[in-house]
Amino acid sequence: MKKPTVPPTGTPVMQQAEPQRRPAAFSVEPDQPQTRAAPPKNRAPRSFAGDVVIVPDDEDPFLTSGETLPTVPVAAPRRRRFSFARLAAAAFGLLLSLAFGLWVDRLIADLFARADWLGYLAIGTLAVGLLALAIAVGRELVGLWRLDAVQDLKAEAEAAASSGKRKQAASVVKKLTALVAHRGETARGQKTLSAVEEDIIDAPHLIELAERELLAPLDARARALILNSAKRVSVVTAVSPRAVVDLAYVLFEVVRLVRGMADLYGGRPGSLGMLRLLRDVFAHLAVTGSIAIGDGLAQQVLGHGLAARLSTRLGEGVINGLMTARIGIAAMDLCRPLPFRAAKRPGIGDFIGDLTPSMTGKDRDPNG
Repeated sequence: MKKPTVPPTGTPVMQQAEPQRRPAAFSVEPDQPQTRAAPPKNRAPRSFAGDVVIVPDDEDPFLTSGETLPTVPVAAPRRRRFSFARLAAAAFGLLLSLAFGLWVDRLIADLFARADWLGYLAIGTLAVGLLALAIAVGRELVGLWRLDAVQDLKAEAEAAASSGKRKQAASVVKKLTALVAHRGETARGQKTLSAVEEDIIDAPHLIELAERELLAPLDARARALILNSAKRVSVVTAVSPRAVVDLAYVLFEVVRLVRGMADLYGGRPGSLGMLRLLRDVFAHLAVTGSIAIGDGLAQQVLGHGLAARLSTRLGEGVINGLMTARIGIAAMDLCRPLPFRAAKRPGIGDFIGDLTPSMTGKDRDPNG
């Protein structure tokens, strides 16, 4: 028998032994058999063109800056229709060609009657002239064919994007690559496009990828061409003492801008092609009312505070520069081989800040 333990109060307490638990048996239920799920079947590739709607940048509510500047309408080439004036010009041209041929034949006959070497010299000169004329006409025809090829490629791209046929889109991308292959800015885009072209099965996405990789560097160069021409026109017309000098320089700058835009996108027109391109540009400006200084262009500039900040001559120079920018945008629409889908189309608001930085607050002191 154990000795009693004495608590701190002095009262003796006996410790009782704990009872031991007897062993017992427990039943264990078997685990439920686990069924292995079947592996998922491979889904056949399909296009999501009908489910996904791509919103252009100018319609995206998260990218719009809230500017109230009116957009420049997209320029399109004029339709070639039958004209009696052209028929009359062709008929009289053929008649004059026959008269010129009879005169040359009579001249060569008279030279042979005078001396044989004079006749042979005339024949040689005529052969050289005809060869040079044939080369010049061939170059002009090739230039016109290039301009038509650009417009045909643009129409094919629209048809391929709307139809969703990848084979047709791949043909558009191939033609676009051949058209701009001479530009060094597109070398990197060509490598990227050739590396991932087979992985894209959606026709609109393939065309948009080609637009971003091949035309984005050219678009940046085109914006630089438009901005530089607008700046030169603004400065020259602001300091020029005569209106005739202003008009002559503006026409010279416009012709150089349109030709540079055509060469940039692979058009490279000749003299006749250049005349056709200029006619389409000015026809677009005349239809849209941009050829004159109307309310639209004046409000764009005056609404930004031009009347209160600039002098009269400098204001005229800025307006002429913005008109030149509009001509450049129209030329960009006509010369670009693809419509604007993946890239944002430039507008007048993109050039106002560079021509008149003081009106947009870019040159103001943030502390003042």
